[in-house]
Amino acid sequence: MKRNVGILIFNEAEVLDFAGPFEVFSVTSELNNYKLFNVFTIAKELKPISAVNGLSINPKFDFNNCPPIDILIISGGIGTVEQMKDHEILNWIKKIHENTEFTLSICSGSRLLGALGILDNQPYCTHKDVYKHMSKIVTNGFPQKSKRFVSSNKVYTSGGISAGIDLSFHIVEKLHGKEIAKKTAEYMEYSI
Repeated sequence: MKRNVGILIFNEAEVLDFAGPFEVFSVTSELNNYKLFNVFTIAKELKPISAVNGLSINPKFDFNNCPPIDILIISGGIGTVEQMKDHEILNWIKKIHENTEFTLSICSGSRLLGALGILDNQPYCTHKDVYKHMSKIVTNGFPQKSKRFVSSNKVYTSGGISAGIDLSFHIVEKLHGKEIAKKTAEYMEYSI
């Protein structure tokens, strides 16, 4: 089964938060005859977004033309503070999350899951500098500061920035086995 991996991006998203998982899932598919994953970016609107430090990126889809998503990945970055106030973004995440196989937040993307109540009474990871803010968003959650990523049911949260790559490899291995994950890691010259 080929899974759709949708990566949510927005202004001031952290580059490696979306680019790292994009690379892991897309390279895994490439190395397996493009049969495993269809990876794409989504934004609220089909217009260029300006990521952290000014990288301009064009989303492939917007909320109106996005295909069904099996694995939702929510980028982090300072932009998550503004996205927490955007009811359209939050409602879209909530709606998509209802039907995902997995929902992942990378780094401070946890703020958006926290704002939706998805992390209530659950363990979670985020960027080391975001735990203080998260304690106000998810007053009854269980921060896991020493972990690279954690899961509760189908929700996965990762620590800061590069931890999203580790989480992505974990999902690849969970779905397709250690050998396929290892093959991708070797190609990317990444240690798992």
